[in-house]
Amino acid sequence: MSRQIDYGNLMHRAMRGLIRNVLDDVAANGLPGAHHFFITFDTSHPDAELADWLSDRYPGEMTVVMQHWFDNLNVTDEGFSVTLNFGDAPEPLYIPYDAIKTFVDPSVEFGLRFESTGEDDDEDLAPVEVASDLPDDEDEDDTPAAKKDADVVSLDSFRK
Repeated sequence: MSRQIDYGNLMHRAMRGLIRNVLDDVAANGLPGAHHFFITFDTSHPDAELADWLSDRYPGEMTVVMQHWFDNLNVTDEGFSVTLNFGDAPEPLYIPYDAIKTFVDPSVEFGLRFESTGEDDDEDLAPVEVASDLPDDEDEDDTPAAKKDADVVSLDSFRK
C-alpha cells in the first residue's frame, strides 16, 4: 500500500487549531466588537461534559451561543470549558474540539462545518467547508436555491 497525504484530516486539525486560537484570544481579551459564536457539537461525544438535563434535552447535538454572557472560558489542547446561561441557570460545559460540528461567527459571516463520512473511525473525516452564509436554525434547507448565496469551498474536488 502506498503512502498518501491525508488532506482531509490535516485540514480538520488546522481548522480545529483555528478555533482554539480564536477561543484563546477571547479567553485573554474578551469578544471584540460584535463578534459572537454559534457552536454546534455532538452531545454524545464520550469526552463532552454537560449537565444531565441538557444531554437529555439534546441527545444528539446542541448549539450554544457565546455572545453577551459567558464565564470561566478555559481553552486547552483538546477542547474548552465554558459556563453559559440556560434560562437564568449557569451551567458549565466541556466541549472537545473533535465534538464540534459547526463553528459560526455571524458578525463576519464566517463558518466552519466538520462532517464525518459516517464510518466509526473518528479520524476518517470529510472535508471542511468554509461558508460565508449564516446557518439556518434547526431546520436546514439543502435545496440549491437556499445555498446559492453561499460561498462554499469544498475539498471534494481535490480528493481521490
